[in-house]
Amino acid sequence: MADAFEMIDATALLALLDGDGEVALIDVREEGVFGARHLLSAGNVPLSKLELMIGDLVPRRDTRLVLCDGGEGLAETAARRLAGFGYSNVAVLDGGTEGWAAAGYELFSGLYVPSKAFGEFVEHAYGTPRVTADQLKAMMDGGEKLVVVDSRPMSEYRVMNIPRGIDMPGAELVYRIGEVAPDPDTTVVVNCAGRTRSIIGAQSLINAGIPNKVVALENGTMGWHLAGHTLEHGNEKHIASVTPATEEEAVSRAEAVGSRFGIRRASVDQIKAWGSETDRTLYILDVRTAEEFAAAHPAGARHAPGGQLVQSTDAYISVRGARVVLFDDRKVRALMTASWLAQLGWQEVYVLDHFAAGLGLETGPRSPLMLGGLPGDVPTLGAQAAKAAMEGGATLLNLSRSLTHRETHPEGARFAIRSRLSEDMAALGGGAVIVMAPDDRQALLAAAELQAAGLEASVLVGGLDAWKAAELPLAAGMGDPLSPTDDVYHRPYDRSNKEEIEKAMNDYLVWEIALVEQIKKPGGVTFKHWD
Repeated sequence: MADAFEMIDATALLALLDGDGEVALIDVREEGVFGARHLLSAGNVPLSKLELMIGDLVPRRDTRLVLCDGGEGLAETAARRLAGFGYSNVAVLDGGTEGWAAAGYELFSGLYVPSKAFGEFVEHAYGTPRVTADQLKAMMDGGEKLVVVDSRPMSEYRVMNIPRGIDMPGAELVYRIGEVAPDPDTTVVVNCAGRTRSIIGAQSLINAGIPNKVVALENGTMGWHLAGHTLEHGNEKHIASVTPATEEEAVSRAEAVGSRFGIRRASVDQIKAWGSETDRTLYILDVRTAEEFAAAHPAGARHAPGGQLVQSTDAYISVRGARVVLFDDRKVRALMTASWLAQLGWQEVYVLDHFAAGLGLETGPRSPLMLGGLPGDVPTLGAQAAKAAMEGGATLLNLSRSLTHRETHPEGARFAIRSRLSEDMAALGGGAVIVMAPDDRQALLAAAELQAAGLEASVLVGGLDAWKAAELPLAAGMGDPLSPTDDVYHRPYDRSNKEEIEKAMNDYLVWEIALVEQIKKPGGVTFKHWD
């Protein structure tokens, strides 16, 4: 039987990406490998997580979908699997990344590169003002009236923050800034870990026309650390609520930004009509906080905090040319996020015009859509039973991210990557295998594949959380990994000692600043300068 996909060469792919129709370009290698060398327009959906990611990122089964890898055959494996899920318009890039490079097109390192390149473009195009770490320290020491707002999610802010900094993720800035800087004489300093979210956050406030002086902290917490200043750790300072007066002013400012960038509104009836179309992709994204999303959100919407959606667009929407509808019952975060997506080149971005009740409401967090169904004949074990099986000689395989495994894992567990299990099985030496993962569904799929290869395999239900709840022994470090630990692209803070961290910080900042020139090469991207 012939494969249900075709091969496409680099030149034809570039023409497809430059065209007007919908297309999704997906690299199916592990994140660490992808981050080292990939096409700029590619999103990353590792083969090991394909069933749990592709349905949300490429929801329409006849979307033009191009898969790529490094030429090692992973894309062909993914294409056959996708055909089984009903994807009918799939191609594989001939020669993978090296075929692209051989055709004279640029390859990029890093993650979320289009968004980070866009941040550099914004700073150049709009002249976003900035201060260095030393200048900010002098402002603090001199008693200047200022507030530092950290535009990262709480999970990142909690790890390290600039002294006096308050967590206020990117899309929340215009909505909440009035609560911390009501006096126009207060200077607002926006920071992130590096550059992009500092720049976009500061420019958001400037675009919104707040009367305060606004600056980005050059190079963020990395720049602060490299300048020899002390960071704080473990803080959770944030603005939990917004007064009616602050909200009213924020709405007015965001409405003006939406008008400037031509952001259109979509009614409930219009969205329902779009949802019934079979030839266009529709994304409905809730850009509010996780707490607001869990309390109530439009049926079918996914959570995509506005700041992160701009910072890492390819992690949320993979189909170029798709319709994107943003939801925020206060409008501010949706309008500000939409303004940036429009500048990033998304031509059909809309804000839901009224509250979502007409679409139906859902509550609670949302699990990623899974394709293909679950195997029904895989044995499952509780934590105590898994521990007893290990004492009897079974091997526990941990499919979590290698950084998570390094931080903590069940004592005796071995790190593994699902898509590598067939290659790594020889190292198992036979015997029973127990699989655990952050999502039990991934563990069940992996265990079924091991069973098909002739091994006795079961699943530790609840994974690490269940193991901790049973108060069983934990360990740190990588131990004896079964698979190579290239599943993660390491950030500077992921290094193991001060010298490595600081070198990685400097390398990262040099790389990020250089993106504004690199994207001009063939295979790059052009951003529009809005007046």
